[in-house]
Amino acid sequence: MKKITEGFMLGAATAAHQVEGNNIYNDYWAQEQVPHTMFNEPSLDAVDHYNRYEEDIRLMAEAGLNSYRFSIEWSRIQPEKDAWNEEEVEHYRKVLQCCHDNGIRPVVTMMHFSSPKWLISMGGWENPEVVDLFAAFCRRLVTELGGQMEYVCTINEANMRLQLASLMKDMMKRMAGMKEAAPENGKEGAGDSESQVQVGINLNKENMMLGMMECAQAFGLENPMDMHTFVSQCTPEGDILVMKAHEAAKKAMKEACPHLKIGLTLSLHDMVALPGGEEDAQKEWDDEFLHYLPWIEKDDFLGVQCYTRKFFDENGVAEPPAGSARTQMGYEDYPRAIADVVRKVSERFHGDLIVTENGIATDDDARRCQFIREAADGLQKCVEDGIPLKGYLYWSLLDNFEWQKGFAMTFGLIGVDRKTQKRYPKESLRVLGSMAAEK
Repeated sequence: MKKITEGFMLGAATAAHQVEGNNIYNDYWAQEQVPHTMFNEPSLDAVDHYNRYEEDIRLMAEAGLNSYRFSIEWSRIQPEKDAWNEEEVEHYRKVLQCCHDNGIRPVVTMMHFSSPKWLISMGGWENPEVVDLFAAFCRRLVTELGGQMEYVCTINEANMRLQLASLMKDMMKRMAGMKEAAPENGKEGAGDSESQVQVGINLNKENMMLGMMECAQAFGLENPMDMHTFVSQCTPEGDILVMKAHEAAKKAMKEACPHLKIGLTLSLHDMVALPGGEEDAQKEWDDEFLHYLPWIEKDDFLGVQCYTRKFFDENGVAEPPAGSARTQMGYEDYPRAIADVVRKVSERFHGDLIVTENGIATDDDARRCQFIREAADGLQKCVEDGIPLKGYLYWSLLDNFEWQKGFAMTFGLIGVDRKTQKRYPKESLRVLGSMAAEK
């Protein structure tokens, strides 16, 4: 297997709420605590990356990785609307410095799904005020820490809210129409709603509406439909608000630190059109990607995130081929999807590309090793063909908290005993690190 091109960013990714632990001021923590929560379990200490980041970054460096994408938890810096916690700013300064001390290039995400609780209480991601509030946070943070940054992602999977709106619309159609048969093995399949998005959500919980009402009350809202977290369905206006927030944050950070390379990330699928499904496949690609081009085409880079492919036939979303392997998340195990998507994105987005997430949830690390090899081989061919692909950041560095699914989904290159928080580097970490060009 070839070494990845010299200068290529080869690393792994995490998100603050999924690994740090005790992010008590954000919307996810609030939703985890209600009696009829949609979460399988609470995040609690997560994998204690907040206190163990030095060990985790050192393990990356020792394996040969050279880049680390992580997020800064907005609610730690601003636990209240008018607060600014300098101690937490100093914490992230130390994380950034630790990366540099270990020869690791940091790729910083300013908002990875979790938002301050106070933001949701004032209307969240449907309130136009979010644009200026997010931009102000980003400006002040990079004014203090931007000298240690280079690549910055404003918003993780900026298209996720629109994907969830589409998913909920599809669910309502299913409930009103014919009822699908359950998969023979009792597991989720590609036709099930939860596996149609690349994030851990639960749509089959008992007392789901009661849980939503309790969550709304936790945010001081009377109507659950007024609860607009980032990972919730949105209106068309709310979708545009996300783009405006990205645009405003980019402008603010560029003014403060002109050297920064700024983009966002999108959740994308490898669309496969079966006979009769061409129109639906194209519409889905338009909604996931082309729809956002006017807002991002002048960005310094685009973060591409893809885990699987999606099939369409004359009836809409279709099942993968019979016998296809599935990941723990329920969708198809298909490592070639990421290279397919990079190629398709490059046809319309002509700036630099970085794979900011790609990985597999499995308890079989030998399969993870092979997944990484197959994904990397496809991406290496993209580079050889002249596509401006600058990096591959595997999801994720650690087995972590997969949102509503809890800790059962194991994506990590490093296992964690959550009773002791002891780290167990897997063979897949060595395999990924072995692809790095010689320093």
